[in-house]
Amino acid sequence: MIKDVRAALQFLTILPLGKPADFPGHRMVPYFPLAGLILGLLLALIDAVLQHIFPLNIVSLIDVVFLAVVTGALHLDGLADTADGLFSHKPREEVLRIMKDSHVGTMGLLALIFVLGTKWTGLSSLHEYRAFYLIIIPAYARGTFTIAIHFLGYIRPEGGTAREFFADNRSIATLGWLSVPVAFSLWLGFRGIILNGVFIGIVMLVTLYYKKKLGGITGDMLGALGEVTEAGLFLFAGMGV
Repeated sequence: MIKDVRAALQFLTILPLGKPADFPGHRMVPYFPLAGLILGLLLALIDAVLQHIFPLNIVSLIDVVFLAVVTGALHLDGLADTADGLFSHKPREEVLRIMKDSHVGTMGLLALIFVLGTKWTGLSSLHEYRAFYLIIIPAYARGTFTIAIHFLGYIRPEGGTAREFFADNRSIATLGWLSVPVAFSLWLGFRGIILNGVFIGIVMLVTLYYKKKLGGITGDMLGALGEVTEAGLFLFAGMGV
């Protein structure tokens, strides 16, 4: 387990965790929510320290930058590529080709602006239970990878890095660690229930769109799902519902 958690953190972040571990593919998938929880703890710690130095809107901007940097912009790159491909209104094969292109198009740039702006807006408005939300939302966002891998098939015929995630027979047990942020959220009471409803809604809408549009998912689309979910949940948290 420890090796797989470490591998998940090494894949999802640029944290200095020593010599790169082997790429266990499907074995790290169940631990993506746990890796997100660890990332959230770091985010909350940095946020708490910086609040003694800067105004909240500046701290929120640093939080957004931290999330982008600590993940090596991996998910943001997937978001941009996915937006360029899915909103190109091209045939399926052309969409997959566009997503593989390293250049960022107009739709990709707009998607980055909208998502990063949404995160900053939500964080800047987040006061009550701030540290708690900072801890659990990154876990929810990484949990979307586990959910999508369980329910959707990998569709890039030539393969890719994410293909290894789909190599094993998937079972409901792979979703086990997602129960940790869900359980923590219940401490928020009714807010926690709504948070989980928003989470389920975002994941269902995006994954159903993926299924209808392309019939499955790629690594870029996983990253996009995580970024959209994280932005949506931070926005909800900032609304103070």
